[in-house]
Amino acid sequence: MSKKKSENGDDKKKLVGGDWDQPPDIIDEAPEDEVEASRAPLLDHLIELRMRLMWSLAILVLTFIPSFIVSVPFFNFLIVPFVNAVGDSSASEPTLYFAPLEFFFTRVRLAFMAAFVLSTPVVAYHLYRFVSPGLYKNERRAVLPFLIAMPILFLAGAALVYFMIMPFVMQFAVGMEQQAMEGASANITLLTKVGEYLSLITTLILGFGMAFQLPVVLTLLAMAGFVTPEFLVKNRRFAIVAIFLVAAILTPPDPISQIALGLTIFALYEISIMAVRMVTKRRKQREEEEEKALV
Repeated sequence: MSKKKSENGDDKKKLVGGDWDQPPDIIDEAPEDEVEASRAPLLDHLIELRMRLMWSLAILVLTFIPSFIVSVPFFNFLIVPFVNAVGDSSASEPTLYFAPLEFFFTRVRLAFMAAFVLSTPVVAYHLYRFVSPGLYKNERRAVLPFLIAMPILFLAGAALVYFMIMPFVMQFAVGMEQQAMEGASANITLLTKVGEYLSLITTLILGFGMAFQLPVVLTLLAMAGFVTPEFLVKNRRFAIVAIFLVAAILTPPDPISQIALGLTIFALYEISIMAVRMVTKRRKQREEEEEKALV
């Protein structure tokens, strides 16, 4: 009898202070955190990172080969603003000059740029797949539209350069020409080289394409709680100075392209403020709803 009592006492102790503090059905049904469920050892992350980088490098090489094959038609497409500007103001045929092997290396640079642009969606996909296990489901849904918007905004910046900025720049450059009979002691003629023209247009395309990513970057920072519309409005003066410094770095040393890029980035900065206001308002509403649900 005493033995049975002691066993019952031990059972009661186990139920009070041992592994039976909570019923087993409650423990089994407890929801597991999404991020904790996707946790993996560091070595697994490094292996996956290497695999993602290898896929990104492979797609870059695969897109480089066809890009080099069609680099001449692509270059002819890029020089249309130059041809139109020179052809409208000169009786002679538009001519681009190049040094030995300059045109070949120009084709290589152009093919690499095209391969980089074409492979960007695949690289962004692998980057998203690598970081997505560390994000909650709602965060993954929030990031995905921005991955789609980034190449679209980049193409919008490139189109602005091709259809508006480059024609204006080339017409401005052609307008600087002078003939000896017009009062100048010698003819002043625009002498455009292949490599210099490619450097000009690719620098502008990359500069405007990256500048058009500003709304995406600031909106993502606002979603993470690092940026507020009040902060952006308060520091607008400093932002203007930084914008034109960035424009001076990203563009060739001519005032036309620098001012054009600076004004474009400033307009995107104002658009970003409106987007950040919308995101901040939604985030506050969601937080208030969560607090009410807890109460």
